[in-house]
Amino acid sequence: MMNQYCVCGSQQRFSKCCEPLLKEVQPAITPEQLMRSRYSAYSLGGYGEYLLKTWFAPMASDLSAEELSKSDTEWLSLTVLGSGTSGNSGWVEFKAVYRDNQRSVEMHEKSVFTLQGNRWFYIGGEVSRNQI
Repeated sequence: MMNQYCVCGSQQRFSKCCEPLLKEVQPAITPEQLMRSRYSAYSLGGYGEYLLKTWFAPMASDLSAEELSKSDTEWLSLTVLGSGTSGNSGWVEFKAVYRDNQRSVEMHEKSVFTLQGNRWFYIGGEVSRNQI
């Protein structure tokens, strides 16, 4: 996958985009970069530990790396609609399309993030889903 484009839709090579974050070689610099890497983790499967480590701990208490590592959803595309930061808070609005029982579903999320030390963490988001 090293020379392939990243599944997050950035039009960058995976090796230069989300792979260094997923392998924990470097932390995400922006909430958008973290969100893209988390999308890649879900899309590729097997990155439950990464997803847990990048989740704001109080919000992830009932989650397990094993459950998060499952790749039982076929993610088709990601479109970032906007993102920004203000102090230690950040946000990303995006649409992701996945296949569910032979139907395509568009998930629209407004995610919020917090900066703790030098690392961004996903807190949660406002999510809506529509069949397309």
